[in-house]
Amino acid sequence: MSTLYLTQQDSVLRKEDERLRVTLKGETLLDLPMLKVSQVVVMGRVTVTPHTVAALMERQVHLTYLTEHGRYIGRIEPAFSKNSLLRRAQYAASFDEHRTLRLARGFVMGKLANLRVTLLRAARNTDGLNVEPAVDAIRGAEHRAERAEELAVLRGHEGEGSAAYFGVFDQLIKAEGFSFTKRVRRPPTDPVNALLSFGYALLANDVHAAANVLGFDPYCGYLHADRYGRPSLALDLMEEFRPLIVDVVVLGCLNKRVIQAGDFTVGLGQVHNLSPEGRKKFLLQYEERKQTEIQHPVFEYKATYQRCFELQARILAKTVQGEIERYEPFVIR
Repeated sequence: MSTLYLTQQDSVLRKEDERLRVTLKGETLLDLPMLKVSQVVVMGRVTVTPHTVAALMERQVHLTYLTEHGRYIGRIEPAFSKNSLLRRAQYAASFDEHRTLRLARGFVMGKLANLRVTLLRAARNTDGLNVEPAVDAIRGAEHRAERAEELAVLRGHEGEGSAAYFGVFDQLIKAEGFSFTKRVRRPPTDPVNALLSFGYALLANDVHAAANVLGFDPYCGYLHADRYGRPSLALDLMEEFRPLIVDVVVLGCLNKRVIQAGDFTVGLGQVHNLSPEGRKKFLLQYEERKQTEIQHPVFEYKATYQRCFELQARILAKTVQGEIERYEPFVIR
């Protein structure tokens, strides 16, 4: 099953029999079986009929609302999971500084390892790419993170590794007309940052859904401090997947010329966003990456990246409930 992204402004999604139909001014844009959809993401001015919302909830299909440019607004979900025991264990771990540090360390170690491997893979595939200093810096951040005894210190080492990675990110971009200087989040002021921000928003939503399936409270995290309205646990779980999903898709879109300069709009303050056509192109690449199969490093069987989001949430659930000693992050070799 896959995610249905609704990007056509002023379109309508309705259920007819056991199918989902998207129309615009009476014209059918899409018609597909409900059983093929695991999640619906609405972007901008799209209407979902009340009958359709109810049908989605009955089938445990999450409905997420984003702005036209990908900023999270909210979500409608099926009845809250009955797994109160997991949430009790999750909250208990969050009040234990030692356990919080250990869990946060797992997320950071997974992210740093995947940043390092992403650079090494890029170096193998590109002549003249000098990423060794950055790889060494990330490796050093990994060693220091492994020994960190305070959460603030651990976060600092995560920041060091990320800075080293993004310091050479521009070298990974081979497409003419695109460059990267530094990470600019809100709002993105260049095309590359616009792609990264859009991709990370999509990833956060997917991991949020995986955490919900297990019965976690997505707003109670460990690495990311609690903040009203912020899905801290979803942000924790997505860290190790950032370079493997979003960064790979962004680089692929640019280097393969899937996304070009004309696929962006520029607003006040040089704020860059994908155009409607650009979003469609990116979403196709993002969904394709999510459905790519890879051998899970812990379970040792093949699964799609989308399935791996849920598998990592399961590992976290077993960890906070005391069934296994430590959280094993998703790390590629």
